Amino acid sequence: MSENKENFIIETLKFSLIAILIVLPFRIFIAQPFLVSGASMSPNFETGHYLIVDQLSYNFTEPARGEVIIFRYPNNHKKFFIKRIIGLPNETIELKGQKVIVKNDDHPKGFELKEPYIKKHSSEKLTAVLKDGEYFVLGDNRPASSDSRVWGVLPEDLIMGRAFLRLFPFNHIGVFPEFANNFF
Repeated sequence: MSENKENFIIETLKFSLIAILIVLPFRIFIAQPFLVSGASMSPNFETGHYLIVDQLSYNFTEPARGEVIIFRYPNNHKKFFIKRIIGLPNETIELKGQKVIVKNDDHPKGFELKEPYIKKHSSEKLTAVLKDGEYFVLGDNRPASSDSRVWGVLPEDLIMGRAFLRLFPFNHIGVFPEFANNFF
């Protein structure tokens, strides 16, 4: 009986060690859970929505316009924010009332960003010129969002990853839950 108990303990320790060796690197380098808190992305992402963040993709591709990202807040790196990428490096973003105009090398006169995911607009005027490695991010609920309009551009090195999977609430489960294909 003592030998069975000893084998059980050894097998449990082996299993635990293997599980830690598999799960820990996955969680640190590939994907992490994220719980949405606040109204800045409403109605697309609400408080209590449980997301899995893809941390791996941006090692191989650049963040794209329209993607919903999770990043460290520039004014307090211990806090994490969720916002949508509006402006890419080396672009100029102009907010003109409820319109977002993007100017870049391909569109020097600019184009109006189509934002079908926006339910509540804000009306302000602002121009932001992005340098290499800088992004302009906005919340989907503009009146309730602290974003690049308030604290400036987002440095690329603060981006943790993109919203990959929504697991909760169950009636909103989905992969890449960001409506990223209808932007211009």
